[in-house]
Formats: sequence, structure tokens, C-alpha cells
Amino acid sequence: MLVLETVGAPARRRRRVFGRGGAAARRAEPRPEPTPVPVTVATLVGAMPLAGHDEASAWLETADLEAEAHAAVDVLNRVLHAQRLVSADPFVREVLPEQALVIRVGVGLGEEVAQGHWTDARTLPPHRTAVPRRVHALRPQERFAALLAGRDVALAAEELTLRARLDLDRGRTREAALQLRVALEAALSELQAWSHRPEMATRLAELREERGAVAAAANRAVEGGLDATQIADVQRVVGRLEAALTARVAGGME
Repeated sequence: MLVLETVGAPARRRRRVFGRGGAAARRAEPRPEPTPVPVTVATLVGAMPLAGHDEASAWLETADLEAEAHAAVDVLNRVLHAQRLVSADPFVREVLPEQALVIRVGVGLGEEVAQGHWTDARTLPPHRTAVPRRVHALRPQERFAALLAGRDVALAAEELTLRARLDLDRGRTREAALQLRVALEAALSELQAWSHRPEMATRLAELREERGAVAAAANRAVEGGLDATQIADVQRVVGRLEAALTARVAGGME
């Protein structure tokens, strides 16, 4: 069972803001106090019965708390993904453990845990972002500055590949295969501008050879689930695509 509760700020009434002739804007203070913001508390209640306090305490002392937290986040993300679909709202996004203010794993009675409380719990240390899967030669801050200053360009293939990676990591292999097909074609076109570099020319040749496997996986995704070989193909090509996009930045942005 997943329990969601919003705390930390008074509920706001929805108001319509009109143009000329509508409600007037209020004067803002020169040094306003920070506006309280709502915080969402997500509590995942497991269905594992424990005989009593001693058994519950023993489980809490020996459980892999990190694994329990990641499993809970996976459930929350499945709920968020479903909410994005049913609400047709692309701005509903999934979350990472390191984005949480606090993560606790604990045990409690039914009524307690249903309200986000516990009899005994452990607070996990702050999550830190894992070592990135894709390491750029330029630090993210430098690339960010280059994009804002117009010294670099954001490729459509970068965004499409990120979407394919997210779907793949979340186990949505059909969606990943379909995203990958478009991402691959975009990359082959956009990265051609850097094909004068020997390394990029080699990577582009490798990616062209993957067109058949990617097309087969995408076609299968339209019809139904992918088999193990096709999932492996998608995983491999997403990795190669990420490597090619990284190499483009690592080699300079001219």
C-alpha cells in the first residue's frame, strides 16, 4: 500500500489571473520571507506480517535498508508513471532517492504505518548521486555554460537518448526500443557534422550497423513484448549511442 500526504504549507486556493481589467497584482515586499512550500510524504507499507515487537526489531536490525528504500522508490515511480499517463500530463516526473529530503525504513502497527508513522525506524544517511554512467570530458558546469553562451549546441539525439535510457532503466523495454529507433536516426544525422574526427567516424559506422537490430526491436515493440535478445540489443545500442554523444563533447565542440 502506498500512502501519499502533503504537509508543510497551507493549502492554496486556485485563482485565475486575468489581464487588463482583472484582479490587480499585489505589491511585493523588498525583502519577503521565504514562502512555505508543500512537501509530499510517501509511505510504502509492505505486506510482510511480523509476529511481535522482537521479530520486528530483529528484521529492522538485519534488513538491507538501502535495498528496501530503492524498492520503495521503484514502486513510487510506477505510480507516478501511471499518473502521468492517466492525467496526460508530461510534467509529472519520476524521482531518485537522492532527491528525497529524508528516507526512513521502519516497522509499525497497521494504523501507524497507514498514517506515515512507525513504532521503530532508521533514518538512512543522505543519498549521494552515484558515479555517473556517462562521464564527459567537460564538467557539467562547463558544458552548461557553453550551451547558454552558444558555444555548443544541444542535440535532439541527446534528449531522445536520455528518454530511452530512462525507459530502459525503469524496465519499460518496449518504450525504450521505440525511443531508441528515433534517437539513433537523429544521432546519425546530427553527429555527421563531427565525422571528420577519426573516432567519431568509427562510432558512426558502428551505429549504422546497428540499424537492423534497432528496427527489429522497435517493430517487435509495436506488436508486443521484446524477447531477451532484443532487450540485449536495445541495451547495447543505447550504451553505444551514449558513448558517441559523449565522444562528441569530449573531442571539443567546434
